[in-house]
This record gives sequence, C-alpha cells and structure tokens, in this order.
Amino acid sequence: MNRMNTNRAFALALLALVTAAPVAQGQTREEMFKDKPFTIVVGHEPGTGFDLYARTLARYLPKHQPGKPNVIVQNIVGASGVSAFNWLGTIAPKDGSAIAIVAFTVPFAPMLGHASGRFDASQYNWIGNMDSSVSVCAFSKASGALTFEHARQREVMVGGTGASGPLSQSATALRSLTGAQMKVIEGYKGSASVKLAIESGELHGVCGISLSTARTQYREAFDSGELLMTLQLGLEPHPDLKTVPHVYQYARNEEERQVFDLIFGAQGLGRSFVAPPGVSPQRVAILRAAFTVAMQDPELIAEAERAQLDLRPQTGEEVQAFIQRVYAAPREIAERARKAVQP
Repeated sequence: MNRMNTNRAFALALLALVTAAPVAQGQTREEMFKDKPFTIVVGHEPGTGFDLYARTLARYLPKHQPGKPNVIVQNIVGASGVSAFNWLGTIAPKDGSAIAIVAFTVPFAPMLGHASGRFDASQYNWIGNMDSSVSVCAFSKASGALTFEHARQREVMVGGTGASGPLSQSATALRSLTGAQMKVIEGYKGSASVKLAIESGELHGVCGISLSTARTQYREAFDSGELLMTLQLGLEPHPDLKTVPHVYQYARNEEERQVFDLIFGAQGLGRSFVAPPGVSPQRVAILRAAFTVAMQDPELIAEAERAQLDLRPQTGEEVQAFIQRVYAAPREIAERARKAVQP
C-alpha cells in the first residue's frame, strides 16, 4: 500500500519521540525491551504463510525497536488460530513483549458464533498488517471444476482446518451465499496439508488461501496448470487477478454487500500482528512505529521479494479502525453473516 511510504517519516519521528520521552520509574525505552525475550506467536502450523511472514518480520523488527530485543517465534496451533488469540489475551505478558499473527477470521470469531472465541478483538492493540491481501478459491484440473460457475453446478470437495478457520469459513459462506456446491472436509492442519491432499486426489480444491500462499506454497501446481484460480475473495479486486472473477459480483443488493464486507472484506487484514489488551499506550506506540519503519527496510523488502511474499502494508491505526468498524456493524448484518458461515 503506497501510503505506507508517506507514513515512514511520521513513524521515524514518532519512534524518536517515544524513545526520547521520559518513562515512569526512570526506565528508558531501551530498557523496556532489552535483555528480555520478545515473542511473536503464530496461531498456525510451521510452514504456512502466517509462519513465513512472522519469521520474516522477526529478522528485521529488532533493528528498529528500542533495545533490539531477541525475537522468538512460537507456534501455538489450535482452533484455526483462536487458541493463540485466547492465549494472547489471557496468558501473554502485557508489557509489549508478545505479539501474535492469526488468520483474518479469528478476530471476528465471537461475532460469527464460535464459542471458542472468548474475546473482544476491538480491545486488543493492533500493531500493523504486512499484506492487505485477497484470498482465492482454486480447483484442480482433475476435478473438472474449471471455473467457479462449475462449482455451482457440481459437488466439489475442499479442505478446511476447522469451523473458525479461513478455509472452512470461506467455503461455507460461499455455499450459503452463492449456491456453490462445496463440501468442506475439515481436520487438516493448514494450507500445506490441504495442498498435499489436493495433489493426492483426496480433495478437489481449496477456498480462502491468501494470494501470497498461492504464489509460494502452491506455485508449482498453478504454474503447471494442475490447479486453477476460480474466484478472488476480498474487499476490492486485486490488480494482478484481472481475469479471475471477484466474489462481490454475487452480492445481489446493498444488504448482501454489507454481509460480504464482514465475511470477505475482512480478508484484507491478511497478515496482521496484534498485541494483548492492557499494554500501555506508550509501548503500543513504540511497537507500531517500529513495525512501520521495518516495513520500509530495504533488506526486508528484498527478502520478501525473493520469497515471493506480497507486501501491501497497513499501519496499526488503520487495522484498529477497521476492526472497530466491523465490531460496530448492525446486529442484523452480523446475524446474517453468522448464519452464512455456520456448517
């Protein structure tokens, strides 16, 4: 997102300001983070896109953070990312030394009726988003479903991780809202496991994988033509996917569009990082400023390009505002969305 360039000078100034400002009890900003572990928790299995983004950030964030802390990446897998989010809100330290990355579906789990979501995501402190992305549906050539319209005419088996995960939730919502005849087979650990199942013929395809995951983990299958992108899911069409239909063409009226905003528009949260509620505003400001500067680090950008990780960043303030806006959605819209994602 180009506006991140205009935020760089602001972030550098803010980082300098909060680093120089006095702190209670005589502690400097350097001492806040120095000589203590800084943890980035990934709510998904190793090797997934979330894991790759977290480990990339972990290599560069310390350069721009006061105290240059030692960063540890930890995977807490369970309930499609909800377990990690619950951990962040209840067990994680509230001193700014722990942040997490989870699927875009997780912050809205309570709104969409998932009992495992015991939180109000609008009260968490959002640090920033590495990729304001879209997700895609893709079907294998062998399935015979060469377009999304084919999936509205014949049964297609797609993989999912669990009811609150993006793969299951996207496919279930598409079945409810567009009439797609997708049968969701759950229990897979993540996108890597689903990929293996597609390759073996156990599944026909997948819905809800991010474009960056499609370009990395699934690249060979797409390049060979064995896997075909059939639909893009997101608030706006992606400029690189001009020939792939956009999900909003199936919204028949304004009310349905609002429902689509809640279910599919939220995919723009892509690769967002979040700190627990209760972290002091000063420490949140430091984390946000360090994140914003890190997103402009030429070495991080070069590494992301080599790994084919898309970077369309958003600031923490932008992510926070979006989360709060979704939580303020009219009750009837939230109820329709909740019913649409229920198995």
